[in-house]
Amino acid sequence: MSAPVQSLKGADLLEEIKRLKTERNAVILAHYYQKPEIQDLADFVGDSLDLSRKAAATDADVIAFCGVRFMAETAKILSPEKTVILPDMDAGCSLEDSCPPDQFAAFRAAHPDHIALTYINCSAAVKALSDIIVTSSSADIILSQIPKDQPIIFGPDRHLGGYLARKTGRDMLLWPGVCIVHQAFSETELLKLKAQYPGAPVAAHPECPPHIIDHSDHVGSTRSILDFATHSPSPIILVATEPHIIHQMEKAAPEKTFIGVPGGDGNCNCNMCPYMALNTLEKLYVALRDLEPRIELSTEIMDRARVPLERMLEMAGRTVGQGDVGRPILREAAASGPSGD
Repeated sequence: MSAPVQSLKGADLLEEIKRLKTERNAVILAHYYQKPEIQDLADFVGDSLDLSRKAAATDADVIAFCGVRFMAETAKILSPEKTVILPDMDAGCSLEDSCPPDQFAAFRAAHPDHIALTYINCSAAVKALSDIIVTSSSADIILSQIPKDQPIIFGPDRHLGGYLARKTGRDMLLWPGVCIVHQAFSETELLKLKAQYPGAPVAAHPECPPHIIDHSDHVGSTRSILDFATHSPSPIILVATEPHIIHQMEKAAPEKTFIGVPGGDGNCNCNMCPYMALNTLEKLYVALRDLEPRIELSTEIMDRARVPLERMLEMAGRTVGQGDVGRPILREAAASGPSGD
């Protein structure tokens, strides 16, 4: 469901959005995968961890979240007293869809000695069933603080989980979800680009499958990819993540050339997230005007989901090797087992 879009003929959308933002005491948060016009309008643009921190810290009354539903839910969980709106409520996520809460609860119940280290790309209900939430930029440091003999379930992205397992040597039980965008990248098309631009480094997101990761020079979160691409001495960078992040790269390093790795046969738009694309300036305007559609979650779900999210925010701020979430906390969480909705 999205906010009903009325005819805005003659209206200056940008000025109207800015006016409404002031009237509502609203902050506009946008993910790197949003369209350039939304990124340029936002008060803050970032990756999942950046946006989670911003949502927790803002003193605005209204959070207009230009991203996908699980991100807006995270903002609501961390700031339950605030109004959180999403321009299009149909802006979901294939990873969230791959992990229904009832199935995840059953999976956890079948492995009671495991803790659930769960990627933020999941529903609020799945977060409520988890022990610690991670993002692609925080997973390494969080994983390093968990005792090596502690069995771990990692979901819902099997490619991110597999990458972390290979990198760290940790044996984790992986949920079989994938991101439809990163799954679509073509090894054949990437090799063609590498041949066409010899020496150009490849920056890839860890949601990509191994056959893309294996050809990459840098693997990291969207923020990490952005930093690598803009600071690399190479004049040409091949980018294996959702291509709207290239907008920020071009703003930061206009002298460089950034080339998105295509999906499929090189002619499709399957490397663009169809969910992120649902948000538009028109829908943002109507959402700010009507304060709809808004994120509504039960107090029980928010209270339970807030615990693993706050663990993430605490643990992600620590230095590697310092501090520990504590075996008693983890053991207690695992022993108590998941409870269904």
